[in-house]
Amino acid sequence: MLICGLLSSLLYVAMLIFVPMQYEGYNSASQTISELSAIGAPSRPLWVPLGIVYTLLIAVFGWGIRQSAFQNRKLRIAGDLLFIYGIIGIGWVFAPMHQREVLAGGGGTISDTMHLVMGAVSNLFMMSAMGFAAAAFGKRFRLYTIITIVSLLTFGILTGMSAPDVNANRPTPWVGIYEIIMLGVFLLWVVVLAIILLK
Repeated sequence: MLICGLLSSLLYVAMLIFVPMQYEGYNSASQTISELSAIGAPSRPLWVPLGIVYTLLIAVFGWGIRQSAFQNRKLRIAGDLLFIYGIIGIGWVFAPMHQREVLAGGGGTISDTMHLVMGAVSNLFMMSAMGFAAAAFGKRFRLYTIITIVSLLTFGILTGMSAPDVNANRPTPWVGIYEIIMLGVFLLWVVVLAIILLK
Protein backbone atom coordinates (compact mmCIF):
# COMPACT_ATOMS: atom_id res chain seq x y z
CA MET A 1 0.00 0.00 0.00
CA LEU A 2 2.86 2.40 0.77
CA ILE A 3 4.35 1.74 -2.67
CA CYS A 4 1.13 3.20 -4.09
CA GLY A 5 2.43 6.60 -2.97
CA LEU A 6 5.41 6.23 -5.31
CA LEU A 7 3.22 4.85 -8.08
CA SER A 8 0.70 7.70 -7.79
CA SER A 9 3.37 10.36 -8.32
CA LEU A 10 4.97 8.45 -11.20
CA LEU A 11 1.57 8.03 -12.85
CA TYR A 12 0.74 11.74 -12.58
CA VAL A 13 4.11 12.72 -14.08
CA ALA A 14 3.44 10.31 -16.96
CA MET A 15 -0.01 11.86 -17.41
CA LEU A 16 1.53 15.34 -17.65
CA ILE A 17 3.99 14.12 -20.27
CA PHE A 18 1.84 11.91 -22.48
CA VAL A 19 -1.78 13.10 -22.22
CA PRO A 20 -1.09 16.57 -23.73
CA MET A 21 -0.02 14.74 -26.90
CA GLN A 22 -3.71 13.95 -27.41
CA TYR A 23 -4.58 17.66 -27.45
CA GLU A 24 -3.27 19.40 -30.54
CA GLY A 25 -2.33 22.99 -29.76
CA TYR A 26 -2.24 22.48 -25.98
CA ASN A 27 0.60 24.41 -24.35
CA SER A 28 1.75 23.09 -20.96
CA ALA A 29 3.36 26.42 -20.07
CA SER A 30 0.38 28.66 -20.76
CA GLN A 31 -2.65 26.43 -20.13
CA THR A 32 -3.94 24.90 -16.91
CA ILE A 33 -3.78 21.20 -16.19
CA SER A 34 -7.56 21.22 -15.78
CA GLU A 35 -7.91 22.11 -19.45
CA LEU A 36 -6.73 18.59 -20.29
CA SER A 37 -9.91 17.22 -18.70
CA ALA A 38 -12.20 20.07 -19.79
CA ILE A 39 -15.54 19.31 -21.40
CA GLY A 40 -14.89 18.87 -25.11
CA ALA A 41 -11.10 18.58 -24.76
CA PRO A 42 -9.70 15.79 -26.99
CA SER A 43 -7.51 14.64 -24.10
CA ARG A 44 -10.44 14.17 -21.68
CA PRO A 45 -11.18 10.51 -22.60
CA LEU A 46 -7.63 9.56 -21.64
CA TRP A 47 -7.14 11.93 -18.69
CA VAL A 48 -10.29 10.92 -16.80
CA PRO A 49 -9.61 7.16 -16.37
CA LEU A 50 -5.94 7.81 -15.55
CA GLY A 51 -7.03 10.48 -13.06
CA ILE A 52 -9.31 7.98 -11.35
CA VAL A 53 -6.45 5.50 -11.06
CA TYR A 54 -4.27 8.27 -9.57
CA THR A 55 -6.85 9.18 -6.92
CA LEU A 56 -7.37 5.52 -6.00
CA LEU A 57 -3.59 5.06 -5.64
CA ILE A 58 -3.47 8.07 -3.30
CA ALA A 59 -6.39 6.66 -1.30
CA VAL A 60 -4.66 3.27 -0.94
CA PHE A 61 -1.45 5.08 0.06
CA GLY A 62 -3.37 6.98 2.74
CA TRP A 63 -4.84 3.73 4.05
CA GLY A 64 -1.36 2.20 4.07
CA ILE A 65 -0.07 5.12 6.13
CA ARG A 66 -2.91 4.58 8.58
CA GLN A 67 -2.09 0.87 8.86
CA SER A 68 1.61 1.54 9.41
CA ALA A 69 1.13 4.32 11.95
CA PHE A 70 0.80 1.99 14.96
CA GLN A 71 0.64 4.28 18.02
CA ASN A 72 1.54 7.44 16.11
CA ARG A 73 -1.79 9.30 16.24
CA LYS A 74 -0.63 12.23 14.08
CA LEU A 75 0.56 9.92 11.34
CA ARG A 76 -2.70 7.98 11.51
CA ILE A 77 -4.66 11.22 11.03
CA ALA A 78 -2.40 12.13 8.10
CA GLY A 79 -3.23 8.75 6.56
CA ASP A 80 -6.95 9.31 7.10
CA LEU A 81 -6.78 12.74 5.46
CA LEU A 82 -4.84 11.44 2.45
CA PHE A 83 -7.32 8.59 2.12
CA ILE A 84 -10.21 11.07 2.08
CA TYR A 85 -8.27 13.32 -0.34
CA GLY A 86 -7.95 10.35 -2.70
CA ILE A 87 -11.59 9.29 -2.42
CA ILE A 88 -13.04 12.77 -2.97
CA GLY A 89 -10.67 13.11 -5.94
CA ILE A 90 -13.05 10.87 -7.87
CA GLY A 91 -15.42 13.85 -7.76
CA TRP A 92 -13.25 15.62 -10.34
CA VAL A 93 -14.90 13.40 -12.97
CA PHE A 94 -18.23 15.05 -12.20
CA ALA A 95 -16.88 18.60 -11.95
CA PRO A 96 -14.97 19.36 -15.15
CA MET A 97 -14.42 22.89 -16.33
CA HIS A 98 -15.43 24.06 -19.79
CA GLN A 99 -12.90 25.09 -22.38
CA ARG A 100 -11.77 28.71 -22.35
CA GLU A 101 -13.77 29.67 -25.43
CA VAL A 102 -16.97 28.45 -23.81
CA LEU A 103 -16.25 30.26 -20.53
CA ALA A 104 -15.44 33.50 -22.35
CA GLY A 105 -18.73 33.22 -24.23
CA GLY A 106 -20.70 32.92 -20.99
CA GLY A 107 -21.21 29.16 -21.34
CA GLY A 108 -20.03 28.22 -17.87
CA THR A 109 -22.31 26.02 -15.77
CA ILE A 110 -22.56 24.62 -12.24
CA SER A 111 -19.84 22.18 -13.30
CA ASP A 112 -17.33 25.04 -13.46
CA THR A 113 -18.35 26.23 -10.01
CA MET A 114 -18.01 22.72 -8.63
CA HIS A 115 -14.57 22.51 -10.24
CA LEU A 116 -13.45 25.45 -8.11
CA VAL A 117 -15.08 23.97 -4.99
CA MET A 118 -13.32 20.64 -5.63
CA GLY A 119 -10.02 22.48 -5.88
CA ALA A 120 -10.53 24.24 -2.56
CA VAL A 121 -11.68 21.09 -0.73
CA SER A 122 -8.86 18.97 -2.19
CA ASN A 123 -6.24 21.53 -1.18
CA LEU A 124 -7.66 21.68 2.34
CA PHE A 125 -7.34 17.91 2.82
CA MET A 126 -3.96 17.82 1.09
CA MET A 127 -2.35 20.50 3.25
CA SER A 128 -3.98 19.22 6.44
CA ALA A 129 -2.52 15.77 5.75
CA MET A 130 0.87 17.33 5.14
CA GLY A 131 0.68 19.22 8.43
CA PHE A 132 -0.15 16.11 10.47
CA ALA A 133 2.53 14.07 8.71
CA ALA A 134 5.09 16.80 9.42
CA ALA A 135 4.15 16.78 13.09
CA ALA A 136 4.61 12.99 13.20
CA PHE A 137 8.29 13.10 12.23
CA GLY A 138 11.48 14.98 13.10
CA LYS A 139 12.70 18.48 12.36
CA ARG A 140 14.14 17.78 8.91
CA PHE A 141 10.90 16.40 7.48
CA ARG A 142 8.94 19.11 9.28
CA LEU A 143 11.07 21.83 7.68
CA TYR A 144 10.80 20.17 4.28
CA THR A 145 7.02 20.02 4.63
CA ILE A 146 6.81 23.68 5.65
CA ILE A 147 8.83 24.66 2.56
CA THR A 148 6.54 22.49 0.43
CA ILE A 149 3.38 24.06 1.88
CA VAL A 150 4.77 27.59 1.38
CA SER A 151 5.56 26.66 -2.25
CA LEU A 152 2.04 25.28 -2.71
CA LEU A 153 0.49 28.45 -1.33
CA THR A 154 2.75 30.76 -3.35
CA PHE A 155 2.17 29.09 -6.69
CA GLY A 156 -1.49 28.49 -5.82
CA ILE A 157 -1.96 32.24 -5.38
CA LEU A 158 -0.17 32.92 -8.67
CA THR A 159 -2.40 30.37 -10.41
CA GLY A 160 -5.52 31.88 -8.82
CA MET A 161 -4.52 35.34 -10.03
CA SER A 162 -4.59 33.99 -13.60
CA ALA A 163 -8.12 32.56 -13.26
CA PRO A 164 -9.91 35.68 -14.59
CA ASP A 165 -7.73 35.57 -17.72
CA VAL A 166 -8.52 31.88 -18.25
CA ASN A 167 -12.25 32.61 -17.95
CA ALA A 168 -11.96 35.53 -20.39
CA ASN A 169 -9.80 33.52 -22.82
CA ARG A 170 -6.93 35.98 -22.51
CA PRO A 171 -3.25 34.93 -22.67
CA THR A 172 -1.88 33.25 -19.54
CA PRO A 173 1.80 32.74 -20.40
CA TRP A 174 2.88 31.33 -17.02
CA VAL A 175 -0.19 29.65 -15.53
CA GLY A 176 0.78 26.15 -16.64
CA ILE A 177 4.27 26.54 -15.18
CA TYR A 178 2.81 27.75 -11.86
CA GLU A 179 0.53 24.71 -11.71
CA ILE A 180 3.25 22.24 -12.69
CA ILE A 181 5.54 23.58 -9.95
CA MET A 182 2.68 23.53 -7.44
CA LEU A 183 1.73 19.97 -8.31
CA GLY A 184 5.35 18.87 -8.63
CA VAL A 185 6.28 19.84 -5.08
CA PHE A 186 3.29 17.86 -3.76
CA LEU A 187 4.10 14.80 -5.88
CA LEU A 188 7.69 14.94 -4.63
CA TRP A 189 6.50 15.27 -1.04
CA VAL A 190 4.40 12.11 -1.45
CA VAL A 191 7.45 10.27 -2.80
CA VAL A 192 9.61 11.45 0.12
CA LEU A 193 6.96 10.42 2.66
CA ALA A 194 6.55 7.01 1.01
CA ILE A 195 10.31 6.42 1.08
CA ILE A 196 10.55 7.40 4.76
CA LEU A 197 7.71 5.05 5.66
CA LEU A 198 9.09 2.20 3.57
CA LYS A 199 12.45 2.56 5.32
